[in-house]
Amino acid sequence: MFRFLLPLILAVLLVMPAAARAQGGMPLDAVLAEHRDQIEKPSRQTIGPVIDAIVETRDPAAAAMLQAWGDRVLGLNAADGRFYIIARQGDDWALTALDGTDAGTAPRGTVTELRPNAGVRELIAAALVEFTLTDPDPARRAQALDSIARSPSEAHIEPLRDAALTETDPVLKARIARLERLVTLQHAPLIADRIAAMEGFRGDISLDVRAALNPLLATTRKVATELPEGTNIAAVLTPGENLDEAEAYALLVSAGLAPPHMTTAEQKTALAANIVDGAVGGVPLAELASQAGRDRAWEALEAAGSVPAAATDAEVAEALSAHVFFDEYRQPNAEITAAARDTLDSIETKVALMQAADLGLDAVSLASIYFLAAIGLAITFGVMGVINMAHGEFIMMGAYTGYVVQLFIPDRTVSILIALPLAFAVTFLAGVAMERLVIRHLYKRPLETLLATFGISIALQQIAKNIFGTQARPLTAPAWLDGQLAFNDIVAISYIRVAIFVMAMIFLIFFLWLMKRTRLGLEVRAVTQNPSMAASMGIDPDRINMLTFGLGSGIAGIAGVAIGLFAKVTSELGSDYIVQSFMTVVVGGVGNIWGTLAGAALIGGLQKVIEWLNPANTLAAQTYMILFIILFIQFRPRGIIALRGRAAGD
Repeated sequence: MFRFLLPLILAVLLVMPAAARAQGGMPLDAVLAEHRDQIEKPSRQTIGPVIDAIVETRDPAAAAMLQAWGDRVLGLNAADGRFYIIARQGDDWALTALDGTDAGTAPRGTVTELRPNAGVRELIAAALVEFTLTDPDPARRAQALDSIARSPSEAHIEPLRDAALTETDPVLKARIARLERLVTLQHAPLIADRIAAMEGFRGDISLDVRAALNPLLATTRKVATELPEGTNIAAVLTPGENLDEAEAYALLVSAGLAPPHMTTAEQKTALAANIVDGAVGGVPLAELASQAGRDRAWEALEAAGSVPAAATDAEVAEALSAHVFFDEYRQPNAEITAAARDTLDSIETKVALMQAADLGLDAVSLASIYFLAAIGLAITFGVMGVINMAHGEFIMMGAYTGYVVQLFIPDRTVSILIALPLAFAVTFLAGVAMERLVIRHLYKRPLETLLATFGISIALQQIAKNIFGTQARPLTAPAWLDGQLAFNDIVAISYIRVAIFVMAMIFLIFFLWLMKRTRLGLEVRAVTQNPSMAASMGIDPDRINMLTFGLGSGIAGIAGVAIGLFAKVTSELGSDYIVQSFMTVVVGGVGNIWGTLAGAALIGGLQKVIEWLNPANTLAAQTYMILFIILFIQFRPRGIIALRGRAAGD
């Protein structure tokens, strides 16, 4: 019986150390003692198993040891043969045990400072990932993911896969899974794993994915006598078609397959310098009138060593036809490049859709700005028929009001909340004063009204320059309007633009309520339709015109505060929007709020499309837009939504 049990007992005793080590049972001190010589003098080729053995101990001190080793603050104390975290303290080393306890000091000469090279430190950093990815602190796990994302390598793949199985935070778990696929895509040794990772990123428009895929499709332009076998060819090029002939021959020269090209003028100059007894290289001067004769003379001079080797036009053509030009993928595996191309194609399709969505979002944003700037003009122009060229200056006055408020109230949120009604009050009063003093005397005289308001516009600009100077003044948005609302890496809009859009919708609702649900709105509509009949019903048209002009001017002041949050507040601020405001009102339909909204949408969208087609020339975009509007008015002179009543009759 004992004879049968003895071999079994010996086998168990032999297997136990290995099993203990695999389960992390071997103490860290034992591992460090066993591999002390290798740790003291590490080599990238042999230190890997030692680092793995340290990690497998699962000892918390192992992480501290590896971190100190990688940071070059690990020392070996000759007195006891143990490793310590070291720090300079005068002429001695301050020692800290790997478990964090203070171990006193040691003379400088008794401690060997371990300074691993870059290759070993890279292996140590990879090993530390496993510790940090399983750290109890979510912030440290997130920092580990940031570190991997900055410099991913093949060594990170398995720790990431293991961490994905144990991670409990759903946000970090998703991030780990995505990062693992990204690292697999770039560094996995198996082609199937890399292709599977690419498939998982189909339609993913994130910049990091495109940054990982694009290098896989990088190419090198090459030339050879025939296409090499076993290479990953991206495209075959034909000189004169999809490859410039000069570029193709330069490639031949750089590859040492042809001499430099010589132009006809250079050839003639060199031949003239080698005329001897009425001939060049034995070719009579009379024969040099033809290109063939000049080429023979040049070849003779080349053979005699009188001129350096150079290719004539005929030799260039012959060399180009004798070689094949191609773009070769730097990634040698065709399956990987095919999968990368397929994934990038799907991404580019989605990117195009997202760019269209972003363009639409920009158009909506610009349309809301134009609508906010034009709504006051729509009221005065539509109801009163007054061409107010000073409307832009009311926008400017509103912006400066916001600036002045912020000089006295540093809190940005409070200052904006105060500036909005104050800007309305200031510009309302300015509009009422302008109507009482100037406009009321010029009704039914559009040309005189235009000239008068244009003069007022210039005067208001000069007054603003005298008060505030010519430099742009800051109108700072509250902190909660900083940044942007980002849907992905492509589609985003600033919070200020979102706020302006919301404000434009608020004013749309306010205007509809005012016109449909209030007595003032009823009287305004009555005066708009038939002022004589309205007067006979007890409505004072002069009072309504005054209030209407003041209301339109006040809304322009509020628009000025909103526009000033992202535009430069200068005396010319209003002139930047007056043309677009008039175009918005005219194209939409004079005196109709829905027409103004439609006009703003059309002009904002049209301007963004033209700028997208011609991004390098914004002046051209403005010109094309004006030409389009002129043509539009020729076919629909009353705008998108025509007004009925007095304005329609006029």
